[in-house]
Amino acid sequence: MRDSSVYAIIQVIMKRDKVESTNSKPATVNRKARYDYHLMERHEAGISLTGTEVKSIRNGGFTLTDSYVKLEAGEAFLVDAHIGPYNHSTVENHVPKRVRKLLLHRREIKKL
Repeated sequence: MRDSSVYAIIQVIMKRDKVESTNSKPATVNRKARYDYHLMERHEAGISLTGTEVKSIRNGGFTLTDSYVKLEAGEAFLVDAHIGPYNHSTVENHVPKRVRKLLLHRREIKKL
């Protein structure tokens, strides 16, 4: 088991159409982090995404393997998360492994 100071399981919950079920099941959970580390706390956070990233996640193109949360200047960032390119987009597609800002309250960030 590895020593860790902060590890988070990030759930991606997006607004669905009213026709679909309103199940709030996470789209992605980092199972490797659950296995390799002793998780003391669980935090849910939103992620700042672009349009093609949202569409790619809805198609199942999101991987948290080898990703981690980095705290910097009072903000939390998701590093090394891979969101695959959206197939139906133009040449202005997103960068698959960019640093993404996590949306947390200040109290939650200070707690980390």
